Parts: sequence; C-alpha cells; structure tokens
Amino acid sequence: MELIVFVIGGICYGLTELLYRGYTHWTMILTGGAVVLTFYLLLPCFFEMNVLLSALAGALIITTYEFAMGSVVNLWLHWDVWDYSGRPGNILGQICPLFTFYWFVLCLAFFSLIKYNKLIFF
Repeated sequence: MELIVFVIGGICYGLTELLYRGYTHWTMILTGGAVVLTFYLLLPCFFEMNVLLSALAGALIITTYEFAMGSVVNLWLHWDVWDYSGRPGNILGQICPLFTFYWFVLCLAFFSLIKYNKLIFF
C-alpha cells in the first residue's frame, strides 16, 4: 500500500507543479511521493488535531522536504531546478514563506475534505 501511496503522491505533486509552472522535474515527483507517504503515515495524528494545525503541520512537512531536496539538487549538485532567491524571506533560495502559505492553503483544503467529509482515500 505504501508504494501505491508514494506513486500517487508523486504523480499528484508533479501534476500540481505542471499546472502551476508548466513544467516539473523528476526530483519533484520523488519529493511528492515522500510528502504524501508521510501524510499517509501520520494520518491518525492529523485526525486528532484541529484542521488548522493539521494544515500548518502539512505545510511545514512539505516545506521541509522541499528544503532538503533543494539543498541536494540545487545547492550541492547545482542542477538549478528552482531558485527562490528573489522572493522575500527565502532561505538559501530553496524555500520561501509565500510557497509555505500556498502549501498551507492546499493542506487546509485537503485535511478539511478528509476530516469533515470522512473521505478516506487510503
């Protein structure tokens, strides 16, 4: 089941980036798989939390994965997959508050949907 969750997460993350930027990178598919698998494994904890805290935790998890992946692919390997250095509040050009806010909004919608409508996809 975990492999299926990872693959679905990678596909959804990649599609989200395609819709937003018009392109993606294979490392973002791996990142998305890891993020959604983490959400899946933490789902019982998310259900116990207030939906706003769940969304905040989700946004911070995504931001952490993006910082880790960005540190490897952009700072260490110099692949230049993305660069937020022009955005306010960025950290090493890998993450910024604006995108953490976007992830919060998406997580709020997602966790609200599964918590209040009892839709369990996994």
